[in-house]
Amino acid sequence: MYVGILTAPFSGDPLEHVAAFAGEYGFGGLEVVAGPGSNHINLTGFDAAAAGKIKDLLERRALVVSSVAAYTNNTDADPERRAAANDTVRKAIDAAALLGVEVVCTLAGMPVPGKSKMKTIEEDVAAVFTPLVEYAASKGIKIALENWYATNIQHLGHWDRLFEVVPHANFGLNFDPSHLAWQDIDYIAAVEKFAPRIFHTHAKDTEINARKKAWVGNQHDAGWWRYVIPGLGVIRWGEYIAALRRNGYSGVLSIEHEDSAVGREEGFLIGKKYLEQFFVPSVG
Repeated sequence: MYVGILTAPFSGDPLEHVAAFAGEYGFGGLEVVAGPGSNHINLTGFDAAAAGKIKDLLERRALVVSSVAAYTNNTDADPERRAAANDTVRKAIDAAALLGVEVVCTLAGMPVPGKSKMKTIEEDVAAVFTPLVEYAASKGIKIALENWYATNIQHLGHWDRLFEVVPHANFGLNFDPSHLAWQDIDYIAAVEKFAPRIFHTHAKDTEINARKKAWVGNQHDAGWWRYVIPGLGVIRWGEYIAALRRNGYSGVLSIEHEDSAVGREEGFLIGKKYLEQFFVPSVG
């Protein structure tokens, strides 16, 4: 198991800058943001030569690519925007194959207006992801969905139905406990239940303001919780990492930095130091 970085906070900088920082401070790998025109993996015209440059860059810094990240609204209600989002994921799959990366991270999409999340899963997610997952399988790639609560896979019942309608073995999760913690969903039990589907993980914590929650209640999103750097919130990281390890996961803990109270580089370094107390850092 090793600590990595989701490169999104460095989106205005070239990948060389991120790699220099990550390499200097001993991170194991990068979850590299991909998209048309991206500074990190530009999917417009991405080819073997572009892949070779990235592989050479990261090899010099003793880094791996943990995943190609294309976080798009794959169930957009507008047909043209949906098609564009799905095409981005398809191109991310192609890029991952050229890079020799096993995982593409994306989103389950947002609920379609007029439909519940469950109905969107049963109708739109199934229609969108079946061909994408089959295409990924043909390239030896796994698709991992981040369980962001705003998307169609907010809770574990959604996850169960997701894998019923799209049961392919290469379709799984970019598991993020922070989205479960503030909903009072047992993220340790979720690891146990969905272990075969965990292909990648996000390391992000959740801070709970109990006083504000007691004032507004848990049904009102009024600032009683926020995302923070690992170790600064309520996630029981030692227990969580042990559960991952016990259930066969030995991959990345990819820090997703969304903590407005901590600087960019500072936050990644705080998170890395905290997480690495629970294991001997190594890649693989």
